[in-house]
Amino acid sequence: MPSGRSTTLATGGEPTSAHPPGFRLRRGRNWFFLGLTYASYYLCRYNLGPVAPELMRDLGLKPSEYGLIRTFRDGAYAIGQMVNGLFTDRLGGKKAMTIGAVATILLNLAFGWAAWSNLGPLLLSVLVSIRMADGYFQAFGAPGFIKINTAWFRRKERGAFAGIFGAMINLGAAGAPQLAKLLATGFVIPLGVFTLACPQLDWRYVFMIPPIFVAVVILLMNIFVKNTPEEAGFRVEHDEEQGETSTERVRLRDVWRKIASNRIVWIVAAAYFCTGFVRSAIEGWWAKYLEDIWNAGKASGPYDALSWGLPITATLGSLCSGLVSDRFFGGRRAPVAATLYFSQLCFTLIALAIPHDGSVQGPWLAVIAVIGIAMLCNSTHSILGTAAAMDLGGTKMAGCASGIIDSFQYYGGMFSGFGLGVLFEATYRSAASQPTTTGSAEAGHIPIDPTVWFGSMVPFGIMGTVLMGYLWLRHHGTDTRGT
Repeated sequence: MPSGRSTTLATGGEPTSAHPPGFRLRRGRNWFFLGLTYASYYLCRYNLGPVAPELMRDLGLKPSEYGLIRTFRDGAYAIGQMVNGLFTDRLGGKKAMTIGAVATILLNLAFGWAAWSNLGPLLLSVLVSIRMADGYFQAFGAPGFIKINTAWFRRKERGAFAGIFGAMINLGAAGAPQLAKLLATGFVIPLGVFTLACPQLDWRYVFMIPPIFVAVVILLMNIFVKNTPEEAGFRVEHDEEQGETSTERVRLRDVWRKIASNRIVWIVAAAYFCTGFVRSAIEGWWAKYLEDIWNAGKASGPYDALSWGLPITATLGSLCSGLVSDRFFGGRRAPVAATLYFSQLCFTLIALAIPHDGSVQGPWLAVIAVIGIAMLCNSTHSILGTAAAMDLGGTKMAGCASGIIDSFQYYGGMFSGFGLGVLFEATYRSAASQPTTTGSAEAGHIPIDPTVWFGSMVPFGIMGTVLMGYLWLRHHGTDTRGT
């Protein structure tokens, strides 16, 4: 390798020179196609929540049955993160992301087909099984993405990268609800001499169209992305791993033993459990909340505000939290995360105080509160699930560290599906004093309770604040990785 393209390190571990010529441009290209690939994953992952009202109404599903689809999907994703994180450290990031992308293409098409089919009493079981399988294979995405980028970014660059990672995720998160709206309302595209008009289409197309985009993007990713700087002809040493190379292969047993024995990994994972519940509760139920409580469908202003506001503010929060962590706390994650959890708790309490009485200003106050909660929990999502995971795992074990930590996000998310669905039904029965019947027309119209929805998020804001506050104070004045 030409010596002119290498990067040397001082005794203290900090680079003595800037990145070699051409490195930043090559890294930027790598990052762009990786980010686009993972955004396409989210286009196929976030396409269920925006059509929840239509799915429940047309298929006659109760909240608990819709929640069951989400819970099994999150559970499979959580298990997949732990297992696939280990596999990724052996397979390499590109292979892992390709496996996940091909599978999610096929399984999204299968979900759309099943929702169109007359499967009778088997319908719910089939939908749950397909979404569960999709959850497992989608879990190849994050470890693969993080594994590659850990090799390309030094430790004190990773907070900013984590923010960029969150921004790319939110491209997919923004695309899914916008696609759902276009399908529900139809759209017109002026093309100069003529106009392309698309009529209103069935909501099930939200599972048929995104796989086309994923197929194109995964092909580009395999052409342009390199697993490590060494594959592209560069050499970058990391301050935490001087003298080692990210191309060395390690045994799965050794990876698991080293990561799993680190107490900080489990504390971060527990905090991430809290993030997972809140993040999934927002993503899974916001569209139904608008329709049930404020009668705001996909053509309404509040729907537009949330469908755009959620990903945009989540992106800003992710970028800012990463930059603050890198520049003002020297790469420490716990101080920023503790502040974010506490702020999220405050917004949740504000949301609980909003009167859900049909007032004119009510839906807009609710939109602001929901956006605030989502922005803050998405900020902890990027700074803990990405930056802290890369810090703890390093170039060799980032996949495993990411897998363990990120899996806990989805263990938390599991409770926001079936668990919240059951609570919504219980409060409805209590208020209406009448039981519901499985599969009946009424089952698909059971409204959610905003007090239950927002109230369920409060304990997780408290727990996240306490856990990250502990790491902040316990490791104050140190440079302990992951804190």
